[in-house]
Amino acid sequence: MIAFLLILAYLCGSIPTAFWVGKGIHGVDLRKEGSGNLGATNVFRVLGWRSALPVFVVDVAKGWFPAWFFPSLLTGLDGPAETVPWAIGFGAMAILGHVFSVWVGFKGGKGVATSAGVFLALAPLPLLACFIVWIVALGVSRTVSLASILAAAALPLAMVLLPHRSGTLGLGFTVALSAFVIWAHRSNIQRLRAGTEVRIGERRPQGKDQA
Repeated sequence: MIAFLLILAYLCGSIPTAFWVGKGIHGVDLRKEGSGNLGATNVFRVLGWRSALPVFVVDVAKGWFPAWFFPSLLTGLDGPAETVPWAIGFGAMAILGHVFSVWVGFKGGKGVATSAGVFLALAPLPLLACFIVWIVALGVSRTVSLASILAAAALPLAMVLLPHRSGTLGLGFTVALSAFVIWAHRSNIQRLRAGTEVRIGERRPQGKDQA
């Protein structure tokens, strides 16, 4: 049962929402447009907010549902001390599925929205604090990648300062996930340092890398 749910969590996370919306509705392969990333940000950049919003919502749900619901399918679990480790495990598999989707050649997004879904189930108050950081950083910089990096970096601190049910294990998972999300943005960091990262309202120049 556990092995089945872990695989199911991965498959849930691997649903290529951005690819399906781009290819199925607009006839656009987002792996070849914009940043080449299969996430809501690239959908917004290429197709606009009306397409990006449902992609974002579904990508959040891909993380929230396994972390919130799957532990309830395991018998004999009693309280957060027993359910949280499995919630983290299922959530981590969903995030890996989103970033390395089996349906599109093990490519995908950068895990921000799906990670937010996992923490919506595990630690909503720290998530809210990081969302505020994301909004402020986006408003100041108009750069989604920088806002996402700063929100990921702020999450461990928010987990220390604000109440949540995931305990010490959740904090360790947070540190690892924060590092993973920042690592996933390594090409964005290079462009930020070079001053070539695209801001909201700007068009990505031709000949860009596809990271």
